[in-house]
Amino acid sequence: MNEFSIVSSLLDNDFYKFTMQNAVIKLFPLVKTKYEFINRGKHSFPKNFANLLKENLNKMSDLKLSNEERIFLEKNCPYLDSTYLDFLNKYQYNPKEVNISQKGKNIQMHIEGLWHRTILWEVPLMAIISELYYQLTNAKRISDKKIILLTKKKLNKYKKLNIKIGEYGTRRRFSYKIHKLVLKFIKKKDPSFFIGSSNVHLSHILSIKPIGTHGHEWVMFHAAKYGFNMADKIAMKNWLNIYGKNLGIALSDTYTTPIFFKNFNQKLANIFEGIRHDSGDPIFFTEETIKHYKKLKINPLKKKIIFSDNLNPYKIAYISSYCKNKITPFFCIGTNFTNDVGPPSMNIVIKMVKAIPKKKWISVIKLSNVKEKSTGDKKMIIYAKKILKIP
Repeated sequence: MNEFSIVSSLLDNDFYKFTMQNAVIKLFPLVKTKYEFINRGKHSFPKNFANLLKENLNKMSDLKLSNEERIFLEKNCPYLDSTYLDFLNKYQYNPKEVNISQKGKNIQMHIEGLWHRTILWEVPLMAIISELYYQLTNAKRISDKKIILLTKKKLNKYKKLNIKIGEYGTRRRFSYKIHKLVLKFIKKKDPSFFIGSSNVHLSHILSIKPIGTHGHEWVMFHAAKYGFNMADKIAMKNWLNIYGKNLGIALSDTYTTPIFFKNFNQKLANIFEGIRHDSGDPIFFTEETIKHYKKLKINPLKKKIIFSDNLNPYKIAYISSYCKNKITPFFCIGTNFTNDVGPPSMNIVIKMVKAIPKKKWISVIKLSNVKEKSTGDKKMIIYAKKILKIP
């Protein structure tokens, strides 16, 4: 552990990065990928930001999985087999995979290498960018005491709603310190409605269950390899090949939800426990999900929707009220837990932009339910919409 590093553990990352890494090693070990930093919020970065970012990035090459961390994964994630954990034991970040530059107030960043290696960079890099940005811009936050009081108010609201919540706030947290403070308080309160955290490191040190399944890049790569029409279906089948009935939440919006539902047949809908909502109107999505389950003669009340799109207490109350006696909702809250401390949260992402599924680089895209969340090459987006018959 390096006390001067913003990221001081190999496991300070989202759980789904490790579950995807395991699947990639087993199914696509030789695939190469490229990722790109996207400054959606048009943030202005201070002078020398890129150099300080590189310093933190270089320190990450010293991180290794500890024996205690491996034991935690063995105990809490039995579906991560010993072959994968042996790989993780030997894994070290390679800063040469990341290229960072700064022109004026703009940052450019590209990540390139074997997918099973580069997959771990996204989340910790975003956490570092966020924390460094607030440090260098002298952002003024509320006190620890007020953060605890605010978190307590939120938890009281969630308890009254009689819902299940999780924490997904690593990538856009204000700081590691606040992330740990909030999670520690939630654990201390020990609410029966708290299902766990996506952060594996904090889950380990606070004895919390790590949660998550897979992200958009899993489906995006499948589109590059198998085509847009079949991407969702083959991505789900490959996931089942690795994990069986474990980690059974399907991601619904990589190529818009209507396309997902075309792929989400009766067999898949029965096997998967539920669906994650990450873009678009949550009420409309809930209606369409219920309709789809009923059309397949599946009782929606036996299925889950994991809501994870920009949640706050008011939005959660609205969604949970609508879902009552229709389908079981879970709410995984990110920024509103780990970066609700005064300054505006950052709007940044790191997305896969290219992959080599066969012999040459292919542009990889995401078509979200909302235009702002779509990413990738514009020509490829136009082509995908034509293939999928999306207006």
